[in-house]
Amino acid sequence: MITIDIKQITTAKLHAYLLSAISPRPIAFASTVDVNGCPNLSPFSFFNVFSANPPILIFSPARRVRDNTTKHTLENVLEIKEVVINVVNYNIVQQMSLSSTEYAKDINEFEKAGFTMLPSELVKPFRVAESPIQFECKVNEVISLGKEGGAGNLIICEILKIHISKKVLDENEMIDQEKLDLVARAGGSYYSRVKNGFFEIPKPLTSLGIGIDQIPIKIKNSTVLTGNNLGMLANVEKLPNQQDVDNFAKDNQQYIGLKMQEKHKFAQEFLENNDVNSAWKVLLIK
Repeated sequence: MITIDIKQITTAKLHAYLLSAISPRPIAFASTVDVNGCPNLSPFSFFNVFSANPPILIFSPARRVRDNTTKHTLENVLEIKEVVINVVNYNIVQQMSLSSTEYAKDINEFEKAGFTMLPSELVKPFRVAESPIQFECKVNEVISLGKEGGAGNLIICEILKIHISKKVLDENEMIDQEKLDLVARAGGSYYSRVKNGFFEIPKPLTSLGIGIDQIPIKIKNSTVLTGNNLGMLANVEKLPNQQDVDNFAKDNQQYIGLKMQEKHKFAQEFLENNDVNSAWKVLLIK
């Protein structure tokens, strides 16, 4: 066993130890707006429920370890004290991961991650229509835990209204955990799925993925590719160039002349094996 004096290691290393040791953690997929009405969507795994009466959720957007900057979510709730916490299940996990990319403040993560903005009933921030459970909340208090990189900011939210998809309910209108199929965050690139345990999702590019909004319409509107598939395709900095696609086609002539649905099925197989580059090349073969 090793013993660690937290004063003797870097914040980044301590952060990594904590995230790997205290897991899996539920995910707060937080939707906020700024004073100009610009929407923001971002996931946080420093999150849980702390009271039923009153119904209280708390999540914490920490100051960035690398440069001590704050996140748009924190800035927004200090301006507009409202938030929607959306639940993340397996069907939307890749898109959720893509939304954590650090896009500029005026970029709409709903559009980049391919989510539908659903108007809330009591608060200004939008709900994620694809999320099976959505909590409309008012922000009661924001507690800063420090001023240095890695310091958390506890956002104490009181639930005003809950929206639950009938698809995740049992015959008694209670939530069926099997149907809900929740995912949780672990250390590094690991997530945990209630049904099947741990799996990995590569962290979004620091150079910014193109986003689902930049995927060609015929691919984006596929009847074969899922939201998770699109999320993986959108997490690339740029598409393969035509020469790379042509070279791939020469070596894999079975993909030439395929109908669109067939092409999408083969691309999906590559995605299931985490080969995003080959998936794109199949999709782009003329």
